[in-house]
Amino acid sequence: MSVLIPRILQFRAQASLFLLLTAIAAPAGAQTGRGAARIAPPNVILITIDTLRPDHLSCYGYERLRTTNIDALAADGVLFEKAYTPVPITLPSHGSLFTGTYPMRTGLHDFSGNRLNPEQPTLAGVLRRRGYATGAVVGAAVLDSRFGLNSGFDFYYDRFDFNRMLETNLDAMERPGNVVADEALAWLRKNAHRRFLLWMHLYDPHHPYNPPAPYDQQYADSPYDGEIAFADAQVGRIISYLKQQGLYGRTLIVLAGDHGEGLGEHGEKTHGFFIYNTTMRVPLIVKPAAREAATVKRVAEPVNLVDVLPTTLELLKLPVPPEVQGRSLLPLLRGQQTERVSDLYGESFLPRLHFNWSELRGIQVENYHFIDAPKPELYDVAADPSERTNLIEQKPAVASELQKKLADLIVNYSAGKEMAEKTGLDPAMAERLQALGYAAFSGGGNPTISNRELPDPKDRIEMYELVSEALNLSQRGRYDESIENLKKAVAIEPTSVPTHYLLGLNYYRKQDWASAAIEFELVLKASPDYTLAVFNLGLAKARLGEREEAARLLRRTLELDPSNFTAAFDLGALLLRMQRVPESLEAFRQSIRILPSFGPAHRAIGEVLLYQGKPDEALVSLRTALRLMPNNSAVRVSIAKALEMKGLHQQAQEELRKARSGGSAE
Repeated sequence: MSVLIPRILQFRAQASLFLLLTAIAAPAGAQTGRGAARIAPPNVILITIDTLRPDHLSCYGYERLRTTNIDALAADGVLFEKAYTPVPITLPSHGSLFTGTYPMRTGLHDFSGNRLNPEQPTLAGVLRRRGYATGAVVGAAVLDSRFGLNSGFDFYYDRFDFNRMLETNLDAMERPGNVVADEALAWLRKNAHRRFLLWMHLYDPHHPYNPPAPYDQQYADSPYDGEIAFADAQVGRIISYLKQQGLYGRTLIVLAGDHGEGLGEHGEKTHGFFIYNTTMRVPLIVKPAAREAATVKRVAEPVNLVDVLPTTLELLKLPVPPEVQGRSLLPLLRGQQTERVSDLYGESFLPRLHFNWSELRGIQVENYHFIDAPKPELYDVAADPSERTNLIEQKPAVASELQKKLADLIVNYSAGKEMAEKTGLDPAMAERLQALGYAAFSGGGNPTISNRELPDPKDRIEMYELVSEALNLSQRGRYDESIENLKKAVAIEPTSVPTHYLLGLNYYRKQDWASAAIEFELVLKASPDYTLAVFNLGLAKARLGEREEAARLLRRTLELDPSNFTAAFDLGALLLRMQRVPESLEAFRQSIRILPSFGPAHRAIGEVLLYQGKPDEALVSLRTALRLMPNNSAVRVSIAKALEMKGLHQQAQEELRKARSGGSAE
């Protein structure tokens, strides 16, 4: 409305109040001329399914699985046969989808302590400013709001607990599709009377593949397909609700994958490492609202996920932000010829950011896919869709031309600075990302500078899979097996920073503090400012009784990353054991200055104040801790002690009674 008012004020003073109010109240895209029917703009539902290969959907020709609901959506809309992601990792892929810009603009290349800049226009932000209710339900912690994708959403259902102090079950870092659909439907029921944008993110096809019954039995020989079948059923629930409520015809629905899955091809079991089409090609289906019926059913022209935002806005007859780098696919939906076929950009910085190996960047033009690497690759994807035959020697002229095109593309899409906000990757977040199989550690290296002397990822895939399996084993408590894998990886690359870091974590979890310290010291010898290694070395030194050195390392951690509330808390606990009470209290206060909602720090402050004989001040902190941790009986016991100190015996006894009954607040 605020956008419309200045325009209205340009009208002559004689304009009637009725016309003014009509102009303000008219929904975006509505027809307001005399005799014209007022048509409400469409609702929008965006469904993203993680790790979904299009060649495992029956509407794309797969015969071992019938994805009935996705097929039906494709039958009512337009299926894009050759859709691609710019990056095969969940967070940056979704960042590009929601902003219509490439990772060079969003600044999201991986999980590297970055978050989407709230000043960057997003689909949700644009629609919210146009009066849409905006809701999102995400299926995994990799899209937690701390990464910034909640920008523009009124409602963002993530609710993942990253607090490492609480020993959160690792399974809580993702939620099954039926729970996601439950929450999405609950939001729809509350907002179906309004114009709405709903984003539902299903994580189920992601590794490890554990489909629920009955899909586990139906697809016992292919659990990946079982996960897809389960996700398809959740899509069906949303479509059924829309039809029951008479909303289906008035809703624009976009269904997309964020990336594919290696499934062992090219030696890659999962995704994120290589940029072959096994992980870069994604399904994309656009079902327009009835009044925007498409004239074609399938589109063979290559398209990119950055095209989703401009396409959606054009279908809604809304202006596209000038920063957007994607193109509208509306002409393709209408069967119109376009001026040129889009040159497709793709990248993976995972090898560079986490292992200090070369990044991969590629371009696909017509039938050719060129991958720029220390050992460059060229594939004819029409004749060789599995990308098995590298034509770099046979077609050097083609490779040279595509390399130049790629360089131009990078310069073009890199215009202006990267928008991402730099943030710390706190230890709790790092642990949880590792629990989901993501390499939440850093090997160093500037992500924007190519260095062809770095190892080619093709020559390190065996090592990468060893490290990936080691992550999987350690998160399931199989530390000895994990260590054996990591030792094999060290044999391949003795100076590998992330491998020594992960070894240090495993030894720490085995309570082998001395071995852990040795590994973290090796990391810091190669990379002195590796924040999480400094932090964990501090914890190991504390366990070894080297308290002064431990305190120095924890302070150094906070210098490197002032957002690490856990380091401040651990420093406070260490100083308390060293009988340095005032310093301890200040460290605990630093922890809550960083994260005001961190309950354990409020409890610690309250108990230190109680120790100092300050019950009134202690009660303030302890009651804050209880509000943040309502089921913590120990906090109630401390509150009872403070009340006793004040002579409030009856209230103290009531707190003790509640503590004995499980600490629940009545």
